[in-house]
Order: sequence, then C-alpha cells, then structure tokens
Amino acid sequence: MPQLVPGDWVPQLIWLAITFAILYVLMAKVALPKVGGVLDARRNKIQSDLQTAEELRRATAEAIASYEQALAEAKQKAHAIAQEARDKLNEELSAEREKLEKELDQKAKDAEARISEAKTSALKEVDGIATEVAGDLVEKLIGVAPAKGETEKAVTAARQD
Repeated sequence: MPQLVPGDWVPQLIWLAITFAILYVLMAKVALPKVGGVLDARRNKIQSDLQTAEELRRATAEAIASYEQALAEAKQKAHAIAQEARDKLNEELSAEREKLEKELDQKAKDAEARISEAKTSALKEVDGIATEVAGDLVEKLIGVAPAKGETEKAVTAARQD
C-alpha cells in the first residue's frame, strides 16, 4: 500500500495541503456564502412570518372585540325593542281593559235600571192585581164590593209591612 511507504509521505502531504487549500477556498468563496445566504433568508422569512402572525393576532383580537361590542349593542337594542313592545302592549291592554270595564259598568247600570223598571212595573201590576183580588175576595166574603180607594189603601199598607 502506497500510503504506508514512508518515502511517499512528503508528496502525499503536499498534495494533501494543495487539495485542502483548494477545498477551503471553494468552501469559503462558494458553498459557505450560499449556505449563509440560505440561513439569512430563512431567518428573515421566520422573522417576517412572526411579524405577520403578530399583526394577524392583533387584527383578530380587534375583530373579536369589535364583534363582541356589536353583539352587546345588538343585544341591548333587542332588549330595548322588546321592552318597548311590552310597554306598548301593556298600554294597549290597559286602554282596552279600561274601555271594556266602562262598557261593562254601563251595561250593568243599564241592566240595573231595566231591572228596577221591571220591578216597579211588576209591583204596580201586582198592586193592581192584589187590589182587584182583594176587592173580589171581600165582595165574595161579605157580599158587598168595597170602594176601590179603600182596597188600594189596604194593599199598600199590607205591602209596606
């Protein structure tokens, strides 16, 4: 094996140094700058992505806050509309109830007046009938017809007792 022959070591070392120098220059001038550029580009891309993510996070937080505010306003408006509708309905119901109560009171008064009128009319008829019956009874019992005024006085006195 030629590597183990001590006389061949000096030329091998020279060629090793030349090859190392060429590889070093190639690496330093070509490969390492490309790798460094790729690393810089990657670092810049990561930094850019982090900045974009932070901006998107802020925008998302603002959008969520805006959404929650709009939702709260919508709930408040809906509550106000519902309350307004309830108040309006209560007013309408109160007005309708008052109107109905007035109508019912008037009907009750009218009915009471009709009942009172019917009662008075019935009592007059009853008085007339009672006077007539009392007169007929007295005539049949004693055989003499009493005076109409006397019979009316007797019926009126009996009714008041």
